[in-house]
Order: sequence, then C-alpha cells, then structure tokens
Amino acid sequence: MSNLELYELEGCPYCAKVISKLDELGLDYESHMVARSHSERTEVKDISGQTGVPVLVDEKHGIDGMPESDDIIEYLEETYGTTAT
Repeated sequence: MSNLELYELEGCPYCAKVISKLDELGLDYESHMVARSHSERTEVKDISGQTGVPVLVDEKHGIDGMPESDDIIEYLEETYGTTAT
C-alpha cells in the first residue's frame, strides 16, 4: 500500500497535472475518486477543510490533506524529485 493518496475528479485538469507529476516521478499512489457535486465531498472536506480537488495525503511525511495542484506538484518535486535530500 502506498503512503500517497490522491483525491481526484475524473476529467479535472488540475488533477491531471498532479497525476502527470506522480507518474513522472514514478510514485505509487492510491486514487480516491470524489463526487462531482461539492456538497457530496464530505470526505475531502474532512481531510483538507475544503471541497476542491486535487487533495494529496502523504502519511509518511505528515501531510494530512494538501489542496491546490501547484502546491502539490511543488511538494512532490521537493520531497520525491531527483534533488530531494
């Protein structure tokens, strides 16, 4: 089981950016597809405090629910990229 979990929505371009980065870095992750309706995204809200996707969880590094695709991509590069220490 992967330490990384991604809450995503099918057809979401922001989610696709994050998935592309995960694939580029060769990272395994568990995908959680969320409902299209924001009002039905209670699990995402419980984790991140908001209903937008994507949201990343990385238990290994204490990330409980990181929203915003650009922030997630930056985090993945810094934590798992070739320059990560």
